Amino acid sequence: MLQKLNIQNYAIINELEIDFSDKLNIITGETGAGKSIVMGALSLILGERADSTVLQEKDKKAVVEGTFKAMNKEAIRDFLKENELDAEEMLIIRREIAANGKSRAFINDTPVNLSQLKTLSSLLVDLHQQFDTQELGSSDFQQEVLDALAGNGELLQQYQYIFHQYKKAKKDLSELQAQQVAANAALDYNRFLFDELNEANFTENELEELDAELKLLGNAENIKQELAAACYPLKESEEPIVQQIKSLVNKLHALEKYHAGIAELSKRMQSTQLELADIADELEHINNSVHYSAERIQLVSDRISMGYKLQKKHQVTSTNELIAIKDDLQKKLDQVLNISEAILQNEKETAALLDQCNDAAKKISANRKKTIKPLSENVNGLLARIGMPNARFMATALTLDALSALGIDRVEFLFNANLPAGQADKSDRYEPLRKVASGGELSRLMLCIKSLVAKKLQLPTLIFDEIDTGISGEAARQVGNIMKELSAAHQLISITHQPQIAAKADAHYFVYKAIDKDKIVTSIRLLNNDERITAIAQMLSGEKPTAAALQNAREMVGN
Repeated sequence: MLQKLNIQNYAIINELEIDFSDKLNIITGETGAGKSIVMGALSLILGERADSTVLQEKDKKAVVEGTFKAMNKEAIRDFLKENELDAEEMLIIRREIAANGKSRAFINDTPVNLSQLKTLSSLLVDLHQQFDTQELGSSDFQQEVLDALAGNGELLQQYQYIFHQYKKAKKDLSELQAQQVAANAALDYNRFLFDELNEANFTENELEELDAELKLLGNAENIKQELAAACYPLKESEEPIVQQIKSLVNKLHALEKYHAGIAELSKRMQSTQLELADIADELEHINNSVHYSAERIQLVSDRISMGYKLQKKHQVTSTNELIAIKDDLQKKLDQVLNISEAILQNEKETAALLDQCNDAAKKISANRKKTIKPLSENVNGLLARIGMPNARFMATALTLDALSALGIDRVEFLFNANLPAGQADKSDRYEPLRKVASGGELSRLMLCIKSLVAKKLQLPTLIFDEIDTGISGEAARQVGNIMKELSAAHQLISITHQPQIAAKADAHYFVYKAIDKDKIVTSIRLLNNDERITAIAQMLSGEKPTAAALQNAREMVGN
């Protein structure tokens, strides 16, 4: 419930404070006095966009602040908790607009963004303005109305969660299938390339090592001769070098006692002798290991030839690059297998989600269809009360072939403004509401429908900005009665030009223009009983009401 509205430096409002009743609040005033400005200011704290043109004094910021009492509503407590906002008894929503056009929003003095502000305001207030009647022709709005009356809120939320999962799974499945098509197109070729490399079965650095071996095999005889020639003087000749050095070492040993430096030289020469002996042994070993083999040469040559062809084919220059290509091809082949398995799994998940969607959608559809008849009957009953006895409203829900985000139905509100009494309600006598209803008819229809929805959803506050456009007399009186009935369980704030509606007010506010420091400003005041009678009489007969108008106003207020 909106308890208080404070407006500063907004349009032609200098400073204004309104304390609202928790029942039916009526705002009246002359055309141009600023009633719509008050609504414009209120819309700011409900999340509408703002700009600096609304500033009365350009060097000061505009401030609109609303105080709400709504902590008994679970959805509001959940919102505050989810957004880490203070859950106090009173909700204070403030909007500030700076001279540069930038605005800031606060909930209980904590800065919030417009999205958060709109979400919270939708839980607090339903603001109906003249142009909102166009929503009544919208399929989405009609579906929301039917779902609200059918009590589909939680079920629809669950359905939309599953539907979102289903759409995502379906999209993933489509992408996997596209990947499989692309992978299958290259599958045979990739398998051929892989088999070729896998059959070759190269080991790390194998071609480089084989190339070195081939060079050795091709020069085996010459290498053996040269190695034998190098080894012979070291250990095989009549006076091997190793043996000669050994003799010299023995001679030096005999001289060590005569000179201190000879011992060191003796050690060095002994090391040389041992090193040369070791070299001679290794040369001999290498010489023994080198063998000319025509078969091995052929085998190595064939292996290298195969490797070079594969390198050229794959445009690489090393064995390890060929191995890397083989591993990559293996991954691609595995991927095709994995995609097939993933597709099978995804198909199962998608089918399961589709079944869940269909089950939930059928429940939602059944609830909607149960609601259609009572909705049509209730709206038609209210239309008769507000001066449209020959008008007929009909809700329909056509089952679709495919699921949508809202289920398996397409809701359509139908209307016939002039159905003669006694004629049967046949669907072929109706047209879609958006095509045939006039502005005044839409306004009254919207009031009827919102009065039913408000009771179901328990919206704390309903605001009607001139919903009585195009009606008068008895129809206006009945609109006032409906609003009065609604105010028993909801706070209503309404701007009206109809005395029949104003007379139903629990709190009647009068908007007027005044002069303040040579400037025209909008002010508002709560009327007492005598002032109400005078204001209603003026609405009936003009600025200077007649005695009859005053008497009529007293009777309207008294009733």
